Amino acid sequence: MVETARVTPSGLSVADDETQDDAPPVRVPLDGRLDLHLFRPEDVPALLDAYLGECRAGGVLDVEVVHGKGIGVLGRRVRALLSRRDDVVSVRTADEARGGWGVTLVALRPQ
Repeated sequence: MVETARVTPSGLSVADDETQDDAPPVRVPLDGRLDLHLFRPEDVPALLDAYLGECRAGGVLDVEVVHGKGIGVLGRRVRALLSRRDDVVSVRTADEARGGWGVTLVALRPQ
């Protein structure tokens, strides 16, 4: 489970409770593209919350959430989480050139 998610000059830094003290946290750049392939499904709610909040604070209002196609479970979970957020203006599936139904496009409300 994600224990910490903080912003550093290079982006969002995420560490979990299983990270060894000498292992660096995963660095996630605040470039508007969050690839969830690097994370466990149970970490997605906290990670998505932290990432979208930091993107919004940094003025990044168009975000791609890459969850992959698979059988669609993670994509459905991501869309359900996004539907509960007041700062999300719109959610849509990417066109095929950008990943199709393996990528969810999110427009955030400005702060």
